[in-house]
Amino acid sequence: MLRPDARPDRRALTAFAWLWVGLPLAYGLYELVRKATQLFTG
Repeated sequence: MLRPDARPDRRALTAFAWLWVGLPLAYGLYELVRKATQLFTG
């Protein structure tokens, strides 16, 4: 039985939100480093 003051468990939602933002961010940083390397090394 749930306590009346218990909050719902949102760990899965939090993990999904971090992935939703983190994966495109990581890919963007990867591409930035890759293209900057090409720019400065020829």
